[in-house]
Amino acid sequence: MKALLQRVTEASVSVGGEVVGRIGRGLVVFVGVARGDTAKDAQYLVQKTVNLRLFSDEEGRFNLSSLDIRGELLLVSQFTLLADTRKGRRPSFTEAALPPQAEELFEQFVEQAHATGLKVETGRFQQYMQVEIHNDGPVTIMLDSREKMLGTSTKEGRA
Repeated sequence: MKALLQRVTEASVSVGGEVVGRIGRGLVVFVGVARGDTAKDAQYLVQKTVNLRLFSDEEGRFNLSSLDIRGELLLVSQFTLLADTRKGRRPSFTEAALPPQAEELFEQFVEQAHATGLKVETGRFQQYMQVEIHNDGPVTIMLDSREKMLGTSTKEGRA
């Protein structure tokens, strides 16, 4: 499972011109579910996301987490995070989980994010969405549950 985190001052997601999720200061989290991912991957990434120190303290250092600042989370399912671009010019998405499994694990991710007590908003699974992001910094971080789970980097851990 992959998560792309973007620190924002505000963000929203719309479907068909209707805003379905909106947050203030916090993180937009794009979530990609891979074949073979489990609830353990979702749990790891949620905990990593909310505890990662991406917000500045009084001295301007990244010393505060989303939990510390009571940041808000906008969670958006995004299978394109699993794109394989090694061959040709068209990305392959064979590593992405099939929609039923991906939706189930994304919903588990959302439930676990809610359990942290932070405000959580979402997009709509398998819908065409427009995401408006006011990236703060900009700060953008990629997380991959397999790096922690396998104890190796993505390049070494996958064929």
